[in-house]
Amino acid sequence: MQNRPIFILISLSLLGASFLSHSKALRDPTLPGQGYVTVSGNAERADSLVLNSIVNSAKPHAVINNKILFVGDRIDGIRIEYIGKSYVNLSDGRKLKLFQSITER
Repeated sequence: MQNRPIFILISLSLLGASFLSHSKALRDPTLPGQGYVTVSGNAERADSLVLNSIVNSAKPHAVINNKILFVGDRIDGIRIEYIGKSYVNLSDGRKLKLFQSITER
């Protein structure tokens, strides 16, 4: 009967080692599947500006690419010319609209 605690400890150690070696072989199910290619944030086009929101107040401001900007500020070298209720005019002639990806098909 004195060997029983030693036998239990040895069994638990072997069982734990078995789980550890087996877990290395298991694949994380939250990882993307084979053939998945990641793209770094630097690979975005320089001209891809996203209008996140507009705050209409005494001094209206827009959030573009998650940066708060006022009329006259620059983002990627492009000046903010006008901030309307649902759009922003840029110095390069572009007009960024709120929810453009939703309304255009």
